Amino acid sequence: MRRRKSDFFFISMCLFLSACTAAESALNTPYSPTTEVTTQTIETALPTESLQTATDMMGLEPGLPSLALMTGIPQGLWQVERLPGGMVLGNNPNGEELILGLRSGADADMTIISEADWIYALAAPFYTVQDNVETDDLVAFWNGKQQGSMADVSQLVVRVGDYLSLCGFLGQASTETVRVEPESFINDSLWGSEDLWLILPFDQLIPQWKVISIDGNSPLHKDFIISDYPLVGEYALYGAKDTIESLDEGFKAALTAGIVPTNRDSEKMTTLVMTGVTALVRGTAYRMEINGVTYPAEDIVDWLAGADITHISNEVSFYRDCPFPDPKQGMLFFCSNPDYIKLFDYVGADVIELTGNHNNDTEQVYGVDVVPSSINLYLQRGMVYYGGGLDLQDAMRPAVIEHNGNKFAFVGCNPYGPDYAWATGDHGGSAPCGDFIWMSDEISRLRENGYIPIATFQYYENYANFASEQQREDFRMMADAGAVIVNGSQAHRPKEMEFYGGAFIHYGLGNLFFDQMGVQTRREFIQRHVFYDGKHIGTELLTAMLEDYAKPRPMTERERQAFLEEIFAASGWR
Repeated sequence: MRRRKSDFFFISMCLFLSACTAAESALNTPYSPTTEVTTQTIETALPTESLQTATDMMGLEPGLPSLALMTGIPQGLWQVERLPGGMVLGNNPNGEELILGLRSGADADMTIISEADWIYALAAPFYTVQDNVETDDLVAFWNGKQQGSMADVSQLVVRVGDYLSLCGFLGQASTETVRVEPESFINDSLWGSEDLWLILPFDQLIPQWKVISIDGNSPLHKDFIISDYPLVGEYALYGAKDTIESLDEGFKAALTAGIVPTNRDSEKMTTLVMTGVTALVRGTAYRMEINGVTYPAEDIVDWLAGADITHISNEVSFYRDCPFPDPKQGMLFFCSNPDYIKLFDYVGADVIELTGNHNNDTEQVYGVDVVPSSINLYLQRGMVYYGGGLDLQDAMRPAVIEHNGNKFAFVGCNPYGPDYAWATGDHGGSAPCGDFIWMSDEISRLRENGYIPIATFQYYENYANFASEQQREDFRMMADAGAVIVNGSQAHRPKEMEFYGGAFIHYGLGNLFFDQMGVQTRREFIQRHVFYDGKHIGTELLTAMLEDYAKPRPMTERERQAFLEEIFAASGWR
C-alpha cells in the first residue's frame, strides 16, 4: 500500500545508494552462528548519508516534481547517475510527486510511467541433493513454519540489502526461520551447512549455490514462467494522472532511463551444455543402424538441443567405408559412418571437441587419413571445433563463440596420446598437451581479451570416481590461468568435482553416447551452465542412465539421489 514518503524516505535513500557486489570467492569456511540481527542492525548496516548530502552529490536543483523511493526498492533497480538534471528527491509542498515502489501501490487514479520486475532465486549449497520445493511450503517457512518440501531446512538467510525488498512482497518474515546477515557472511560462511539456504537476486548468483526450483519453475531455465514464480518483486514508477500529463516527454524518457527493467534479461543469458565421451561405434553404432541414427538421443534431446550452445566430445572420426558395426568388436580401433553426424544435427551440436585418442584410428587400420573429411562435415553444418585439427597449429587454436554478449573460448588437449593420435606440423589429430604451458598461456590471453575460457582434457583414463593428484594439479593449473570451467572428457566412469579459484572443475563427466553398460559406466553427467552478462552464475547437474548400449535416459529420483550422494562424497562435500 502507498505510504507517505516522509515515513520511509531516509532508509529508502540509503538503500538506494548502497552498492551491490557479486560474490566471487569459493565458499569453504564452515558456518558458525552469529548474534541475532535486529532492525537496528539492518539500519546501521546501511549507508548514513543524509538526503541533503545525497542531493548535493548528484548536483540536483529543485523545481520539478519530486521523486519518492518506497522502502525496499532493490539495489540496482534505480541508477542514480541517470537522474535528470533538476530532479528533486524529497517532499514536494504541492504534493506533485512521482513514486517508485511496488506496482500494487499504484491506485486507480495513478498513471504508470515505467515497470520493472526483480527476480530472486532460492538457493542451497551446490552439493544439496534436493532439487525442488513447493510454493506453499516456502511461504509457510517465511512465516515461521517448517513443513513439506522445506521441512529439512533450518533457516533461510537473506542479505541486509535484500531483506526490505523481500518483505515488500512476501510480508514480514519470521525471526525463527529467516535470518538477516551482511553480504560478507553469505559469501564466506555458509559452505558446509546444507540445512541453511538463502535467497539472492538472480544476477548475484554464483555457481557454488544450487538454484532450487519452485513448483518445477527455475529462473535458470529458458522456459522460466515469471507469472508463476513467487520470488518476484513487481515495481513501477507512477504518479497522479495530471502530474504525469504535465511532464515533458523528454523528461519522462530521461527519468525512465534510470530504471533497470529487470535483473534477468533473457538477451544477456546463455545456456551451455557440456558432455562426456561420445564414440559412435560398436554396440551404440549397431543400435543406430537398427533403430535409426537419432535413437541414442531420443530421451534426452531436449536437454541438449534446448541449450544455446551444445558441446559434444567426439572421439572417433568419420570414414565413408567404415564397416558395418560389430557389437562384439574386440579390436580397439574405431571409425564411424559419416551418416551418423545426423545425430549431432538432431541434438543441436555447436562445438565439437577433438581431443579424443581414436581420431586417427582409420589411418592405422586402413591407411586413410579421414581427419580432414571429418572436420569438413562439421564446418558444413556451422559447427566449430577445437582440441584437434588439420595440423598442430589448427589443433591448438581455440574455438570462439559469442552469444547474447557472452564471449566463450574453448581450449583442449590430449596428454595421453597415443603418439599417432596427436597432430603434427603437417598432419591432423588431437592437440598434445606437452608441458601444459601453451594451454595455460592461451587461457590467460583469452581471459585478458574478454573471453570466458573453458578448458577440457582427454586425460589419462582410470575407472575410479576420484582424481589423481597429478590430474588435480594439471586441471587446477588451467583454473589458475583463468579458465571458468575445467572438464575431463576422457572419463567412462564419472568422477569428483570441486570449486577452485573461482572455477568449476569436474574431473570426469562419464559417457554420453558409448556402449559401456557396466554398473559404474552407465551413469552419466550432463552439465548445464548458465551465464549472465559475462558471468558464470549457475551450474545444473543433469543425470542420465545408459540403456540398450546406446540410449541415455533421465535418471529416476532414486537413482539420481544415490548417484549425487556418491559423487558429492568423493568430492569431499558430504
